[in-house]
Amino acid sequence: MANGDRKPALWINADIYAPDGIIKRGRILVDGEGRIGDVGGPDTVYGDDIPVFDAEGLKIVPGFIDVHVHGGNGFNAMEGTYEDLDGISRFHARHGTTSFLATTATASNERITKALEAAADAMRRGVSGAELLGIHLEGPFLNVKRSGAQSKDDIRPPDLGEIERFMRSAGQRIKLVTLAPEAEGGREAVRYFAERGVTVSAGHSDATYEQAAEAIAWGVSHTTHHFNGMSPLHHREPGLAGAGLTRPELTTELIADGIHVHPAAVKLLFDVKSPMNVCMITDAVACCGLPDGDYGRVVMTGGRIYLKDGSSLAGSSLTMLQALKNAMSFTGLPMERILPSLTRVPARQIRMDRRKGALEAGKDADFLILDQELNLISTFVAGREAYRSQESGTIIRKLK
Repeated sequence: MANGDRKPALWINADIYAPDGIIKRGRILVDGEGRIGDVGGPDTVYGDDIPVFDAEGLKIVPGFIDVHVHGGNGFNAMEGTYEDLDGISRFHARHGTTSFLATTATASNERITKALEAAADAMRRGVSGAELLGIHLEGPFLNVKRSGAQSKDDIRPPDLGEIERFMRSAGQRIKLVTLAPEAEGGREAVRYFAERGVTVSAGHSDATYEQAAEAIAWGVSHTTHHFNGMSPLHHREPGLAGAGLTRPELTTELIADGIHVHPAAVKLLFDVKSPMNVCMITDAVACCGLPDGDYGRVVMTGGRIYLKDGSSLAGSSLTMLQALKNAMSFTGLPMERILPSLTRVPARQIRMDRRKGALEAGKDADFLILDQELNLISTFVAGREAYRSQESGTIIRKLK
C-alpha cells in the first residue's frame, strides 16, 4: 500500500497479537474508514473484492501509544510550531509509535501557551506520521526539590487562573497533566483537572507516602516516569515511589532504557504492578535519533542525555520499539505480556481506549508489522501506511 492511501485491505497469514491471545496465521481486515473491520483465524472468509497482502512469517501487533514524548530527530514540542510537531510524529512512527501526546516542559507562561496553541492547531490540521491525540502538560506546577531537568526558575505553584488559560489555549485538548500534588494549591489543581476528565499524574514531586495517599483521594491516578523525579522508596518513608508500587489506584509510567531505571527495578515494577498497571513511555527529547554531541542546554553521550552541568538526566533517546525490546530483556516476559504496557494501558490512561490500544473490530487500524527479530517492517496509522522499511517490498507480497 502506498504511503498516504487509506483503502480496504486484508492481511493474512500473520501472527496477530489480539487482546485474548496470539492468533496464528490470522487475518485482519481494515476498512476504508481506517478502522479494523474484523480479526479472525486462518479459516475466516471475507469478500473477493478486497486487496490481500500475505504477511507469512510476520507479526502484527497494536501500534504503540506514547503519552510522554517531548521530541525527536531535532524536533521539539516546545518550539510551538506545526513543523516540529509533524516532525516528531514522522520520526516516532519510524520506531513503532502510532499515536502520542505532545509533551510540554516547564517554561514561561508565554512559551507554554505557544506550545499548547501549536499542538491544538496541529490536531486540527492533522500530522503525517503518528497521530497527535492531545497534550501532556508536564509542569510548571512542580516541586523544585525534584525538578530534574525542568527549569527551576519557571517552577511555580498551581494557579487556577493560569490553569484555565492553559486549558483554553489548548482547546481543551490536555489529556494528561504532571504536577506536584503536595505544592500549595495542589489539591485544588488536582480536583480541577480530574473533574474535567484530565488524567492527573504525580511527578517531579517530593510527596510523602501520606501526601500521595491524600492526592489519590483528590483524583491522582498516574505517576510520571516512575522512580525518577520523585521522593524515593525508603523502608521508613516509602515516598511517592513506594505509593506507586503499593497503591492499586496508581498506574506507573516507566522509561525502560536501562539508564533512568536499573533493569532490576524495571523487573520489580512489572512484578509488583503487573503489565496492566505499567505505562511505558520514551520521555524522548529533541536530540533523540541524532548523533552524540552538544545540543545547547544538554549533552548526549552514548545515548545518555544530561544537562550540560551534569546535574541531572534530561530526557531520553529511547524509542517505543526499543523500550519493548528492553522490557522483554529486563523482565524475561514474552512480548504478549509486555505489549499492554505500550498499547492498552496508555490508551486507558488518557481515556482513548474505545478507539485505541488493541486489535479489535471497530477500533482504529493502528498496527505494526514486525519480523521474527522484532524489526519494524511497516507502521499503519488509521489504515494509512505512515512508515515502510526498505525490506518491506521483499517481505510482504500482494496476492491480489
